[in-house]
Amino acid sequence: MTAEMKSVAEAAVQPRRRNHSEELKRELVQRSLLPGASVSALAMEHGINANLLFAWRRAHLRATASTSSAQTERPGDAGATLLPVEVVSQAKPSPTAVATAPAPRPSMAAGTIEIEMAGVRVRVRGMVDEDSLRTVLAALRASRA
Repeated sequence: MTAEMKSVAEAAVQPRRRNHSEELKRELVQRSLLPGASVSALAMEHGINANLLFAWRRAHLRATASTSSAQTERPGDAGATLLPVEVVSQAKPSPTAVATAPAPRPSMAAGTIEIEMAGVRVRVRGMVDEDSLRTVLAALRASRA
């Protein structure tokens, strides 16, 4: 086997790893962080895998987070913001407000009602309001006549 054939065979076996410049990485990461940017479309446009661009983004975000926390005066307070708080005593409700509140409706127990009329069986399960039941019974009476 000649040396030329050997190098061609080795190249086919060992895939070449592409080296991307730091400038390209930085540019793509910055573009991917813009609002509305599609990481997948950006990666496809430049012929790289989207997972690779996501890895570059994670590395960039980790690096910027570590430098910003190192620049704060107190490392434990990175990102913490204190807000003013005012404590107010809770006012007691007036007696008129309690009296005007609507009384809760009594809960109806779920059950089953079976009615046989004119050879028709009506089975009602669960909670049913009176108006609906009256309408159904009136329709049954009207169909019987």
